[in-house]
Amino acid sequence: MFNFEIISQAIKALFANKLRSSLTLLALIIGVFSVLVSTTAVAVLDNYFTETLSIMGSDVVTVQKNPAIQLTGDNNKRNRKRITFEQAEQLEEQIVYAKGMSPLEGFSMTKIQYASRETEPNVVVRGSNEFYIENNAYEIESGRNLSAEDVQYARSFVVIGKDIQTELFPNLDPLGKEIRIDGRNYLIVGVLAAKGSIFGSSFDNFVLIPYTTGISFYGGYRDIGIQVRAPEISGIQRAIDELTGVLRVIRAVAPGQENDFEIVTNDSLSSSFDSFTSVLYIGGAFIGLITLLGAGIGVMNIMLVSVTERTKEIGVRKAVGATKNAIVTQFLAEAVFICQIGGVLGMIFGIAAGNALAYVINASVVIPIWSVLGSFLGMLLIGVVFGVYPAFKAAQLDPIESLRYE
Repeated sequence: MFNFEIISQAIKALFANKLRSSLTLLALIIGVFSVLVSTTAVAVLDNYFTETLSIMGSDVVTVQKNPAIQLTGDNNKRNRKRITFEQAEQLEEQIVYAKGMSPLEGFSMTKIQYASRETEPNVVVRGSNEFYIENNAYEIESGRNLSAEDVQYARSFVVIGKDIQTELFPNLDPLGKEIRIDGRNYLIVGVLAAKGSIFGSSFDNFVLIPYTTGISFYGGYRDIGIQVRAPEISGIQRAIDELTGVLRVIRAVAPGQENDFEIVTNDSLSSSFDSFTSVLYIGGAFIGLITLLGAGIGVMNIMLVSVTERTKEIGVRKAVGATKNAIVTQFLAEAVFICQIGGVLGMIFGIAAGNALAYVINASVVIPIWSVLGSFLGMLLIGVVFGVYPAFKAAQLDPIESLRYE
């Protein structure tokens, strides 16, 4: 029976051989730690990625030249034609179901100046239109959005991200003020609400100008992205089909040829990321299993030594009526107990180390329940598999010979 006496015997066996027990426990801890630290870290990344997608427009479809996540090289895709502002404008004229076309282009990365203050030279000057804010799930905190007229007449108006307000206008209302960007003055018409950051990269460290203004100052011969919205979430696929058909005509893709552009949604990004994290999960589990196999051999070794050292004790127990089943149960329980102690410590250290990544990237703490349950059952299995032979060896000892053992 797995009772207090058996647990007491297991603890005594551990402390009777401190060095050997410590080394065995260390191997078990490392094995479980390697599994839990990898799965926890990947789960943190997965959860963080999901949270990041949730603050982006879930009904938005993005068109770009290359895949958002490309795990393998494809030389054919490198030679694709640019997606241009002209194509974006043609697309806007021809689409019927999808709506809210907004070009997506970063014209510059520079510093922003106001009076004697200036930002670091890492602010993105983004060019788009009146649909950009809604397409990217931003909200206007004060002032207004860019308007269609601002875009049509290429006005020098700007909407600033929260980081810019914090740095340049800590005690002032920025609306109506002029800032200087790459030697040109822009009038602030709106301020965006804070959105946060990912991997230390802020969503709020940018300014938004009309894309026509950007073309006139920075030039328009460039590769851009295009965003549109489906009228409803269930219409994503219909929007994709419409975009694909219209863009193939605009870009003169011949029938039978594959698309020379990529259409990206939250679901496609999530699928690509899932395939990447699956490799990490499998790799971490494989390394951990190899380590646990070595630890299991160590458990068998310590139990065999324990049987040898306790031969006389086994003889005494048999002499007073202990059955073979009782001996097997005792030694098997000790093996399982050692494995579970190592497993619990490995889980604690592994989850703590894996969640250190959550602290670094400011993500939510994750406890991978399935990995914890898998590790617990795995250690139970290792204790049984590698403890069963020493337990049966102990049960088969002859009581007379055992009592004579010195």
